[in-house]
Amino acid sequence: MRKALLLLIIFSTAYRANAQKIGPFHAGDRIAFVGNSITDGGHYHSYIWLYYMTHFPNMRITCFNAGIGGDAINQIYDRFDDDVFAKKPNVLTLTWGMNDTGYFEWYRADAQDFMDKRIQGSYKYYAQLEDKLKQRPDIKKIFILGSPYDETSKFTTKNTYPKKSALFSKVIDFQQDAAKKNNWGYVDFYHPMTAINQHEQAKDSTFSLTPNDRIHPDNDGHLVMAYLFLKAQGLDNQAVADISINAQSKKVLKSVNCRISNVTAATDSVGFNYLANSLPYPIDTIPRAWGNRKKQADALKIVPFTQEFNQEILAVKGLKAGSYKVTIDGEQIGTWSAEKLTEGINMAEITTTPQYQQAIQIRELNEERWDIERRIRMYNWMQFDFLKGKGLLHNDSNAAMDTVAKYAVKDIFVNGNKDNYARARYKSVRDAWQMEQDVLTNQIYAINKPQNHRISITAVK
Repeated sequence: MRKALLLLIIFSTAYRANAQKIGPFHAGDRIAFVGNSITDGGHYHSYIWLYYMTHFPNMRITCFNAGIGGDAINQIYDRFDDDVFAKKPNVLTLTWGMNDTGYFEWYRADAQDFMDKRIQGSYKYYAQLEDKLKQRPDIKKIFILGSPYDETSKFTTKNTYPKKSALFSKVIDFQQDAAKKNNWGYVDFYHPMTAINQHEQAKDSTFSLTPNDRIHPDNDGHLVMAYLFLKAQGLDNQAVADISINAQSKKVLKSVNCRISNVTAATDSVGFNYLANSLPYPIDTIPRAWGNRKKQADALKIVPFTQEFNQEILAVKGLKAGSYKVTIDGEQIGTWSAEKLTEGINMAEITTTPQYQQAIQIRELNEERWDIERRIRMYNWMQFDFLKGKGLLHNDSNAAMDTVAKYAVKDIFVNGNKDNYARARYKSVRDAWQMEQDVLTNQIYAINKPQNHRISITAVK
């Protein structure tokens, strides 16, 4: 069953995403991820950046969350100059359509006619945004065909909007055609994630990559999205490292993406210095973000992320039969048979190695950065999706705070952002938050360089 699922994913990905490679990011790139709440409150962009932080430690890039919860394409268009171009990106991704395709509107008696007219309005706003993007040839454009609305899962009877999924599918086709027409890159989340949902629901009707409301992916869904994005960039099957040593001859048979030196051997042991060019990807085992219940690690059950993006292979040939302990810098990381070591072990799956422990620190700093950035995104929601409509865009006065407090009584979205706005309306606070993000990012790129380690393989007596 697992093999069948992997083949399904790989086929879908190859057909939709890999047919048009978008290419990897480059040193110095400033990437703005533009979208709605799935981008705003989601992790896929931070997971993508974490991969670059660990796999390309000497190639610094900067990623920006430019999502705002609830946005349809007209709202994205309205804030593009102030909220996207202001970040001075040279690469941007764009995803939209979940909010354009409606929710409770589908319960109207004239739902189909109403939504057909509404989506035509969305297409007109997209055309205006497309014209704006065409005027910026200095920016590389990547469309993201968004994660699906899951109408088939049985985990709840709530949030079921008949025909929304069909209309969203048409929007996805429209976006793909627009990307092709302009010769802009695109990455397909929609079809592979739909295929995963359908495959898993055949075994468990309550399965969903969007298990809270059918709309927002949980942490596992966001790793699936990062996986698809990185795969479309052609970064799959690039090893963290791939080492093969012959214990008898003391020869290095293979050293991919790393440097091996000072090989020593005795009748029952072998040792060498190991300096990799990359760090393993530190998979998170804690549910992150408000309302999420699943872990990033849960995605490993449904996509071959470890096999394709997290291979740090250690193989030792020529060992006598028996068991051997493996130590790194004097600390034991495990015991394996000579046969298993000949085959090779994946050190990227061993969380106690010093290189994995180093990567965990990067992950945690990145999570801190993500959390602070979210506060600024919540502030931007208040600006563009509420205060602008009240004629108070970028006002941040006491009158603006009074308006927020007044409407928070009845508007759950304003109320949910009220406390954050009470702090963020002060520029000095926002500036401090930005400085905190800069410090965290600088610290990440200061500590993410792989270190030289001594690996020893010794017979267990």
